[in-house]
Amino acid sequence: MHHYKLKISYKGTDYFGWQMQPEVEKPTVQGTIYKVVQKISRYQQCRVVGASRTDAGVHAQGQVVKVSIPSFLEPSKLLQGMNSMLPIDIRVLECDASTDEFNPINDSKLKKYRYYFSNNEIENSFLNETVNNIFGELDINAMREGAKLFVGEHDFFNFARRDGNAATTVRTIESFELHEDVYSSLNGPIYYFEIVGNGFLKQMVRYMASALFAVGHNKINPSLIKDYLLEHKDDKLCPKSKGLGLHLMSVVY
Repeated sequence: MHHYKLKISYKGTDYFGWQMQPEVEKPTVQGTIYKVVQKISRYQQCRVVGASRTDAGVHAQGQVVKVSIPSFLEPSKLLQGMNSMLPIDIRVLECDASTDEFNPINDSKLKKYRYYFSNNEIENSFLNETVNNIFGELDINAMREGAKLFVGEHDFFNFARRDGNAATTVRTIESFELHEDVYSSLNGPIYYFEIVGNGFLKQMVRYMASALFAVGHNKINPSLIKDYLLEHKDDKLCPKSKGLGLHLMSVVY
């Protein structure tokens, strides 16, 4: 088999997440890419493995994918061939030769996510699939301070989907910052959380973002975030935020 490391971007709106799920009628990103790789491989054995299993409606600007095919192709030819057959909401940005040993999941050191949101009285029709509009006045400074509470090594059991498959719910967040997107001027400011960590549990970023929105609305005291990081609770601090604002930005190896 010949192995390739790809950098992929996709708009996740019309996909039921990354992972192939044969029982689901809606297409997945991995399944869509796999079908294209199958055609390129003339329906011989091939593999497609992604670094992160993003949820339904979640986007990526820097997903890393390992593609394995039986015949050698120049990386530039594979890139061109895949983009000529993929739908426009999935693009191969980079393609390099890789090795059998490379594992995009286990070899990753850091991942960077952004959660984009706006705070307008009326949602923006151009951004409503990629930016989550949060209604009601937000205390942005309080949210910035609240974000700092997640930085460091913590048990994120209360800020993730209950998943018995996870060996541990302890993760390390290297940085968690709130920025205003200065390049956007469409009907008011756009903000984003930028989170860098060594790994993320299922829906973890969405639960953390939701807690900070509650802080911004003065619905909860930031001290509650500390409490929910210290011991396992039966309930969630807040419901998870929508997936549409979440973007996988990059994976570091």
